[in-house]
Formats: sequence, C-alpha cells, structure tokens
Amino acid sequence: MKRMPQRPKAGNLSWRVGFVAVVALLMLAAASALRSLPSLAEAARLVPAPVQDEPAGQATSEIAVLAGGCFWGVQGVFQHIAGVSDAVSGYAGGNKGTAEYETVSGGDTGHAESVRITFDPSKISYGRLLQIYFSVAHDPTELNRQGPDRGTQYRSAIFPTGAAQAKIARAYIEQLNQAHAFKSPIVTRVEPDRAFYPAEAYHQDYLTLHPNQPYIAINDLPKIANLKRLFPDLYREEPVLVANAGLSN
Repeated sequence: MKRMPQRPKAGNLSWRVGFVAVVALLMLAAASALRSLPSLAEAARLVPAPVQDEPAGQATSEIAVLAGGCFWGVQGVFQHIAGVSDAVSGYAGGNKGTAEYETVSGGDTGHAESVRITFDPSKISYGRLLQIYFSVAHDPTELNRQGPDRGTQYRSAIFPTGAAQAKIARAYIEQLNQAHAFKSPIVTRVEPDRAFYPAEAYHQDYLTLHPNQPYIAINDLPKIANLKRLFPDLYREEPVLVANAGLSN
C-alpha cells in the first residue's frame, strides 16, 4: 500500500523545505484543505465523562503521559487546559538509547510520540484529562496512525504512572466501547511501566511557535478550536509553555 505523506520532520530542513515548496506549488489544493477546517472541527465529539475516576485528595501535582499521533498537536491541546502546569513533548514505550526523533521516526523503536502532562488533581482530574484526550486530542479508533501520519510511533496509547491510572484508563476505554461512543472500536493501548523521555527542544511549543505552518493549520489548530468549543469551562486562552516552565527530564 502506498504510504501517505507524513508531517515534515523538524530536524530535517531539506524535508521541511520540500514540504513547504510542494504546498506552495499546489496552492489550490492547499486552499481547499484550509477551507475544510470547519468540517475537521465538527469531527470532534464530546464523549461521556468517565464513570470511574480518581477521588479528590491532598495532592496538588500529578503526571499523565498520553500519545495520540503527532505530539505537536497533542501538546498544544493540553497546554490550553486550566489546571495543567506543564506539557512536554517526548517519547515513551521504548528505551532511552532510541529516544531521538530521527530514530523514532523509523517506526521500530517501540516509542510513541507522547506528551507528559503535569496537572493539579484538585483542579482537574485524571479522568477529565482522558475525556479531553478522547474527545478532541486525537481519533482513538485509528490504529498506528493519525491523520496523514503512519507508523507505530503515532499510535494511540496511554502510559499510566501507577496502578490507579491504569485501572481508570482501562475502565474508561471499556465504558466508551460499550456506549458505542465511536463508530469503530477504540484501539488505544494502555502501556504501564514505560519511561518518558523529553523530545528535542525544537519540538517544544511547536504549535504556538508555528501556527501558520500548513501541517499545523490543517491538522492541529482545529483541535484547539474543538477544545474551546467542547470544554469552555476548562479552556485557557494563554498556553502554558515549556519555554517558560523549562525543560526537565
């Protein structure tokens, strides 16, 4: 089967220049794609909140690690959520020695492009984050792909940081499947006991820094619009950026 074109690799300037050049030469096609943004926004759906969630406690900081295709857009979504203090793009599922963009892009490292989300559970629960993840951050019915990107590195996966998160994630997937929240079964994998490795600095805050790049405009900005439309009580206009919080392991 012919491979669909993947998003431009930020670390490969010639690829990126070629991508932009193709878009420039195909202005009519690009314009048509951009005009389709409203339909992309309408594709998001507000799925039911999880029946099972973490109880309110004394903790003020918790970490969630989620994968849903290109980390540029997933990071952008969670940076706009009230109660989130940090969202870092990175890799999870493989080992430290292969946690590098060009290597992960080969699709055989076990890594998935992921986002490590630091949040205040007294302001937003883990289950609520998963509701946003399934509603607007990606399509959980696409196996080893998201939009134009193909490969296991773009899989839908949840990397729980403990037994409680794993239990909630599995129960929520079962709940949504039983409710037929999507036309097709959810293929999201729950992968516990996986380390997270931050991605290269040039990947951080990418959506905010490059809103006019065609890939971002077509695939990721609609996610921000969906978040604002479907979760107005949780949407924050100013994103929490890695550039302000600092990048740490």
